[in-house]
Amino acid sequence: MKDPAQVIHDTALRLLTMAATKLPPDVEAALKKAHSLETDTTAKTQLSAILTNLELAAEGVPMCQDTGIIIFYVKVGDRFPFIGEIRDALIKATKDATASIPLRPNAVNPIKGGNTGDNTGEKIPWINWEIVKGDSVEITVFPKGGGSENASIVGMLKPGVGLAGVKKLVVDNAMRYMGEACSPNIIGIGIGGGADISIKIAKQQLLRPLDDHHPDPEVAKIEGEIMEALNATGIGPMGLGGKTTVLGVKLDYAMRHPASLPVGVAVQCWAARRSTAVISKGLDVKYLTHPIGGK
Repeated sequence: MKDPAQVIHDTALRLLTMAATKLPPDVEAALKKAHSLETDTTAKTQLSAILTNLELAAEGVPMCQDTGIIIFYVKVGDRFPFIGEIRDALIKATKDATASIPLRPNAVNPIKGGNTGDNTGEKIPWINWEIVKGDSVEITVFPKGGGSENASIVGMLKPGVGLAGVKKLVVDNAMRYMGEACSPNIIGIGIGGGADISIKIAKQQLLRPLDDHHPDPEVAKIEGEIMEALNATGIGPMGLGGKTTVLGVKLDYAMRHPASLPVGVAVQCWAARRSTAVISKGLDVKYLTHPIGGK
């Protein structure tokens, strides 16, 4: 009989290792495509440096010195028999990953000061729980770097400005930080719900593969329009000019209050790290983004 806590721990440890050292295939492909299409010499040089960085990271070192605050998204089936084992296993895996990969310790107490040294502490790693139908659990690790997080915002717009106001908010924000979030970026946008709901939706969009299209054609059209507008700014890789300011724009929404138009804008740097696995009730593991034996 397998030890469920050990299986969950080992799975999370591999997810953390792969996320730190190997981008998901869709993000790496988008960076290579951007490099092939870029004509600006400085932009092409920046993209070349990023691709070289990825080659070095594939040897087993983190692709960025900022290995992020550790966030997990957990979709747990209502009939998965080991729900009670998950939280402690994820925390232990985060501590072990910090030592073994290694990850930079990024968990700082905002009240008392001091760094715990192992990427854990009060509410960190942050775990987003979702109960779904089924007998398995899907775990995604999402190490979120601080530079791009500093460029994320919530705008509480007047409803009268409509979608034009939403688009203006996103583009104005990009013009404010001007590549400081290590562009090319991926932009997640959440509209509606409330201030907290909109930024939660926005950050969830950063987990969508870049080739994923929103099922609502009207929403997908808005995503394309905002992406085109951001790439027309000429901000380019690392803010040094060029065609590629963003690799993707993903948007979703919730119903809103009649008096409010909340808009969350989550900014992701080019190191769009995420890794996902599914564990069955029999404790078999399937790695989705970074399959064993895969490149």
